[in-house]
Amino acid sequence: MATVRVPGAAQHERSEMMRCRTGTVTVCGGPGSAVHRVRDTKGPTMLKSEAFAIADIYVPVKRRATLKPATVQELAASILEKGLQTPIMVRQDGKRLVLVEGLHRLEACKALGETTIQGYLVQARKH
Repeated sequence: MATVRVPGAAQHERSEMMRCRTGTVTVCGGPGSAVHRVRDTKGPTMLKSEAFAIADIYVPVKRRATLKPATVQELAASILEKGLQTPIMVRQDGKRLVLVEGLHRLEACKALGETTIQGYLVQARKH
């Protein structure tokens, strides 16, 4: 099991199974921690980054409640300087895309007037 640091990742107490296009990974982390463990269950898993229209991404109400404007401003400045370093994660729910990870990155790109954002399409359980 590899340990990776996921900048801007939401903190949660439970494990979450996600299926990407090439395999299944387990993402888990403790409260207040952005360190997640990723376990590959089908050999090497390589997520492919895609461009998604920001207008097509739905942000759940509970996720929106965690928004910190100061963090959005800091990320927007960083994105202007270095570009988006870590793609967001979205899942398909019928015809719409639902944000799984990356609220502050999404909002920072919106604030910069971007119309698309890099992200990974994952299959995650509904919360």
